[in-house]
Amino acid sequence: MNLHTLKPADGSRKKEVRVGRGTGSGCGKTSGRGHKGQKARSGGGVRPGFEGGQMPIYRRLPKRGFKNIWAKKFAEVNVETLNRFDDGAEVDAVALVEYGILKNVLDGIKILGNGEITKKLTVKAQAFTKSAKAKIEAAGGTVEVI
Repeated sequence: MNLHTLKPADGSRKKEVRVGRGTGSGCGKTSGRGHKGQKARSGGGVRPGFEGGQMPIYRRLPKRGFKNIWAKKFAEVNVETLNRFDDGAEVDAVALVEYGILKNVLDGIKILGNGEITKKLTVKAQAFTKSAKAKIEAAGGTVEVI
């Protein structure tokens, strides 16, 4: 296989239909929009979720519960993941992103207690579970809540 021989699989690419190119093209005159009406007009159509005046589904269905819009969303990291760092290293948001463990820090970092840790680390985060804190300190490391 060479780069110059690559081509898409048969039938995976269809030619675009060019509308409004005369009656002989099969999609001329009204260009597939039909005759008059709201959807035939330029800029016409209805908003997403509109059901022709019928009570829309998002209003018919019951709403349940409460969504706290001020809730903090933490990026979660398990204790076993911290073994990637060298012994005696300082682990914070910048280090976690640098090592590719996290892509986005969100509102902060929470260290979870899944797995075992063997390295002695200084871990700085916004939140820790009890088990994560215990495991880090048992391995000789320190925990700092930012």
